[in-house]
Amino acid sequence: MNSDAIAKIKMLKGSMRCFVFGLLGLVPILGLPFALATLWISGRIRVTEKQFWNAAKPYRVWGVVCAAIGTIFWTGILIFVIFQAVLSAQGLG
Repeated sequence: MNSDAIAKIKMLKGSMRCFVFGLLGLVPILGLPFALATLWISGRIRVTEKQFWNAAKPYRVWGVVCAAIGTIFWTGILIFVIFQAVLSAQGLG
């Protein structure tokens, strides 16, 4: 098998992995690492997309959208919880 075919297969599998990890990024608390992994994988796939056409590009894009929403939402919740814990520890909350 030539290297172009291997690169295309890796790109397609990576796009599907982005989609699955992006959906897992929406899971409460446990989803943040999956969302960050999705953003990392997507960046690597985009480099390959400059050379080859990606038939699974919609999956990569939707995975990134879910990962971005999950990252923003769960990071905001985490900051809120930490803020409330600090206020409670100081006796202000």
